[in-house]
Amino acid sequence: MTTYPPGRQDFSRSVPVRLWEDGFARDPAPYYAALRSQGPVGWAELAPGVPAYVITDRRAALRLLGDEEAFSHDPRPWESTVPDDSPVLGMMRWRPNSLFSDGADHLRYRTSLIDTFGRIEPHDLRARVHRAVRVLVGRIGPRGEADLVADFARPLMALVFNSLFGLPDSRGERLDAALGKMVEGGARAAAGEAEFGGYVLELIAAKSQERGDDLPSWLLDHPAGLTPEEVTWQVFLTLGAGHEPTANLVANALSRILGDARSYATLASGARPVADAVTEVLRHETPLANYGIHYARRPVTFHGAWIRAAVPVVISYGALAHFAERDGTGGGHPQDASHLSWSAGPHACPVRQHTLLIATEAIERLTQWLPDLEPVLPRERLTWRPGPFHRSLTALPVRFAPRSPDRPGDLP
Repeated sequence: MTTYPPGRQDFSRSVPVRLWEDGFARDPAPYYAALRSQGPVGWAELAPGVPAYVITDRRAALRLLGDEEAFSHDPRPWESTVPDDSPVLGMMRWRPNSLFSDGADHLRYRTSLIDTFGRIEPHDLRARVHRAVRVLVGRIGPRGEADLVADFARPLMALVFNSLFGLPDSRGERLDAALGKMVEGGARAAAGEAEFGGYVLELIAAKSQERGDDLPSWLLDHPAGLTPEEVTWQVFLTLGAGHEPTANLVANALSRILGDARSYATLASGARPVADAVTEVLRHETPLANYGIHYARRPVTFHGAWIRAAVPVVISYGALAHFAERDGTGGGHPQDASHLSWSAGPHACPVRQHTLLIATEAIERLTQWLPDLEPVLPRERLTWRPGPFHRSLTALPVRFAPRSPDRPGDLP
């Protein structure tokens, strides 16, 4: 029997902190402070009329992530309580994949993903990233100006992940647009979910007919014997989770690097590894700010709060980072990994090394091609996309001396 610290704070009559407001995107700090003032577990809304418990304490988060006895990842009891048009369903709806499964199903799905991604050699992934950067620099280099979100970070992920999943470059815009709408969780979320779902269904139908040297084909042939439907939902998860947070990680890291001239100089000179800057973002401005969603199997007292069943329990990685930075408890070493951005426990991210390689190689290669990037706006004037789940820039405008990667002498 799971037991927790005594206390029964019941939020049923409390006013929830609204994580869907535009103000949360502009400055999440006061929202996190309001949640933390309620204790290790706060009370919030992910969308109008969609309440959730939010974990803002690292010890509580670690306990939640490791407790499969009291908590489940299956959202179906919750789904029956929300309208079909809820804007957060695209990110929270049950699907038969490793994110929303427990026990033997979770192990089967997770093992198939680990084995499949394990077939990607680092040198091959690095080459795909270098090619994608070259394509994008070829587009923006002659202009002398660019938006590093719309012109680089997001299309880069579409190029890299489409290549891994056996799709042509021409499909990138469709993938990028669908995921952007779904993750924001606003009025366009349902349309984005439908578009992305159609994208994945077409992909698996094609690979079921004719295999290729790509991730969906390897999943279809994995010894775990996943059905085409199960493969569809593993791809739905990994393609979405690979594209959106990694694009945000690259953009957030570039914004921090370019916003500090001394930091940019040390990175451009090679005195400081890009990996350190990426880890700094994971520690202080994690791109997937609120997720890791669990559901109590039955009502339970957890770190002083009374948790009802069928109500989402969200881990606020953003709040953990904010308070670690404020309190000086986040670790001072550049490679400190106490931030929990990769989650922990049985559902910890199985492809963190792939993600880090993509992000660091993309930033290194971009700054080699365009070593004089200069931000157009100071960092405090940048704007952020709305949504309860992510920390995602709207735009990152920069300027630089025009150049072409095809011009002799420009090879990094």
